[in-house]
Parts: sequence; C-alpha cells; structure tokens
Amino acid sequence: MSSDAHPVLLRTQKVTKIFGGLAAVKEVDLEVKRGEIFGLIGPNGAGKTTLFNLVSGVYRPNSGTIEFKGQDFSAIHRPHQVCERGIGRTFQIVKPFGNLTALENVMIGVFSKVKSTEQARKQASEILDWMGMGNKKNIIAKSLTLPDRKRLEFARALATKPDLLLLDEVMAGLNPHEVDDTLVLLRKIREEGITLFVVEHVMHAIMSLSDHIAILHHGEKIMEGTPQEVAKDERVIKAYLGEEYVLS
Repeated sequence: MSSDAHPVLLRTQKVTKIFGGLAAVKEVDLEVKRGEIFGLIGPNGAGKTTLFNLVSGVYRPNSGTIEFKGQDFSAIHRPHQVCERGIGRTFQIVKPFGNLTALENVMIGVFSKVKSTEQARKQASEILDWMGMGNKKNIIAKSLTLPDRKRLEFARALATKPDLLLLDEVMAGLNPHEVDDTLVLLRKIREEGITLFVVEHVMHAIMSLSDHIAILHHGEKIMEGTPQEVAKDERVIKAYLGEEYVLS
C-alpha cells in the first residue's frame, strides 16, 4: 500500500456523466477512505457501473472531478493508466482468457508491473496459492466453475498491486455458502491493506461487509452512512430495500 498518509483515497466531486442528453450519473460526491470497505447500492440502472467506469478511466466525466491519492484523475481516460496508478477492477460478467490457464491469466495482471516472464510466473503462482487456488494453476480458465472464475478475476486484479480495488457484483450468481466464502476473502484482501469499493445486490452481504454505504437512484446519490443508518433511511427503503428488509 502507498505510504501516502492522506485519509481519503478516492474523492469524486459533482461528477456527472451524460449519454444522449440523459444523466446516468449526476453530481455525485463520494469519499472512499484508505483501508475501508465502501459499499455502493441502488436499483438496476441507477448509475453504479457508470460510476465505476468513470473512476477506472473507461469514461471521462462531462463535469466534476475525480481525485485519487490527492491527484486529479478527471483527465485520465485510458484504463491502463488508471491501473498503473493503483486502481484495479473486476467486472459484473467475468471474462477470463478462456483458452489460457489460471496461472497465465494471473500473469497478465502481473505484467502490468514487471517485464520478466519468470518473475511474472512466480508472482502469479504466489497469488493463486494465497487465494486458495494453488491446485488449479494449470486448469484452462473456461473449464473452471463460476466461483473459481470469480476468484481468478480477483487474482488477476490483485496481480496489478492495487491500492484501491473496484468490485462490481462479485457475489452475483453464487449460492449462500459461496457468498460466505467470498466475504471471508474480501476481508482477507482488506487486511492486506487494499481499500475496497464494492457494488453489490446481495444485501445481507454488502450490509455485513461495508464500513460505509452510499445509494444511487436515477444517477443521484440519495443517502450515505453506516449500514445501520442506510437500512433505516426512508428514502433508501422506498427506492431500493423495500419495507420488508430487516438488517440482520
């Protein structure tokens, strides 16, 4: 992790993204603090993935600023440049390089930081061991189960040595036992000093995992706070959680 002592790792200020005259994200202010797990929730189409795309350099904002480690990221619009500066990402739909082995997939992430094939293989192997996938290094990625493909995506992102990891619905499609295993893994990643910014629809998971949560609705942030505060907020209940939701 960076030695930068600034408590706010990622800050968005009045960030707006417009497509075809419609604001997918509208004047969103967020602060993700170093070392925390920050959750982002909201209905489908609320702008969550668009916000991730802005932070990770896929899109440029129409207005507003994005700061990472105190530096303005608003003008950086190439994802590899964002990655080089310390932001990693997974995606809603996992897409490993299907005809490569798990080890080769993770090596691709390592190559963002090193040039030596031997060093990349060594680091990728160590990451897969740490992830509990040491016995699957030589399996072709398309042959892996969904939970293992998701873990492989984690491993490839971690191989870029991020300070901030964006996780987009990493628990979608998993059964309750697999969700619990993923929660254990995410907490383990945070213990390594990596800050997590998580979009998720599995409510009991995001509520138990997050230190802080924001909710988007129609592209706007309508509330943020602790999981307990979010679960009790009438705006959040009406827009997303529903009257029957009870925080366990």
